[in-house]
Amino acid sequence: MSPMPYYVSPEQLMKDRADYARKGIARGKSILAIEGAEGIMLVAENPSSTLHKVSELYDRVAFCAVGKYNEFESLRIAGVRLADMRGFMYGREDVTAKSIANAYAQALGNIFTQEMKPYEVELMVAQLGEDQTTDELYHILYDGTVVDRQGFVAMGGQAEALVATLNEQYREGLTFDEALQLGTQALAGTDPTRTLATENLEVAVLDRSRPRRAFRRLADPDVARVLGG
Repeated sequence: MSPMPYYVSPEQLMKDRADYARKGIARGKSILAIEGAEGIMLVAENPSSTLHKVSELYDRVAFCAVGKYNEFESLRIAGVRLADMRGFMYGREDVTAKSIANAYAQALGNIFTQEMKPYEVELMVAQLGEDQTTDELYHILYDGTVVDRQGFVAMGGQAEALVATLNEQYREGLTFDEALQLGTQALAGTDPTRTLATENLEVAVLDRSRPRRAFRRLADPDVARVLGG
């Protein structure tokens, strides 16, 4: 007589996958996106100078991720290809953060429900508008859920603490310097026992003053100047 096959209910299977993904993401260092008057500030805790967590996707669209690098890097490359193809076939103005976020959501949702192991990643796609009221921030979770955020997004292991800090201190109309100071203070505040060094930060912006390609990275000396040393 053959043994009975091991049965796991769909509810338990989805719960186990979600717990697995969340634990992997919680081990990742945090990242913030903050809207302001001059554009969108992107601040990540990242000791590597070459393995980026913040990148350009298209003219006025940026990508941020936390979790397993190899998994979110493959998604970033797919997003760049999708944006390039859409811009080439239709027009540059047809490349939007919303369409890319929806594509990411569909891919992550399929992986979460159909693959043995879910991706241990959370993504954020940002699009720069003509002014702060038209900026767009889309937060995509490991299971394909998409959330439209206003003002700021926090992802990674300390996301809840970061959101609590930003809810208290964030205001509309921040300059880039003010947004960087706020983001760095929030990241450092999650662990008062350590100092957050400039070289352990990855900082970039979507700059409203740039006519087309709005994404630019801030070098360590520029970050140190703003943070006062």
